[in-house]
Amino acid sequence: MNRTGLTIALAIAAVVGIAFAVFPELDIVLSRTFYRGSYGLWEGLIHPWARQLRHLAGWVIGLIVAPAAIALLLKLLLPRRPLLVPGRAIILMISTLALAPGILANTILKDNWHRPRPSFIKEFGGPAQFVPWWDPRGSCDTNCSFVAGEPAGAFWSLAPAALAPPAWRVAAYGAAIAFGTGVGLLRIAGGGHFFTDVVFAGFLTFMVIWLMHGLLYRWRATRFSDTSVERLLERITGPIYDAALSIAARIRGTAPRN
Repeated sequence: MNRTGLTIALAIAAVVGIAFAVFPELDIVLSRTFYRGSYGLWEGLIHPWARQLRHLAGWVIGLIVAPAAIALLLKLLLPRRPLLVPGRAIILMISTLALAPGILANTILKDNWHRPRPSFIKEFGGPAQFVPWWDPRGSCDTNCSFVAGEPAGAFWSLAPAALAPPAWRVAAYGAAIAFGTGVGLLRIAGGGHFFTDVVFAGFLTFMVIWLMHGLLYRWRATRFSDTSVERLLERITGPIYDAALSIAARIRGTAPRN
């Protein structure tokens, strides 16, 4: 999550954005690769294993974030116990998962950027008019094509990759990019998204992670320690925990004895 990564991400977004704005039909050409017009179906819908891989990707994302979520839950329930996962890692993983695929992709953009999905446009037997990636004025009402939600979730794996030991970090980034790309190909092959939907899902997810990582780890004005996160959680939940113990003790003390 350094300046080199930011430069690469901005360059990819700029090249793809400009190319597909000048030649928007490229999105149709790429999607047509997976369309089987003689059957009226998409490659990703013909093979059952494609749907199984989509479900598997969701489980993978859940398993990746589970340690952070469990560690936070245990800390809230038992505030005096030390965190099982470093505090800043918990914040980075949970906040970026909520912000990037959760709020930005699946709530803000997909419900307000009215680009029809490939399977709904006239070129592939649907009723809707194709619109390029930059145009939010399509005929889709909700849960639309831009940006791709599932690939955004898969590209979120860049967040835990950023926390990998330095010796493994490049490999972790490569695995995260491959994961997001693979899920993106599944969605393109199923007629659910265009190529640009996937690219900008990855770009926007990366930007959210890059900013949060900077706030937590890189920038002196905002960064703080894992210990300070742990102490903050203890200050918030400690009094509640103590009050609950006190109430439970009073209940036990007033309970009738046999």
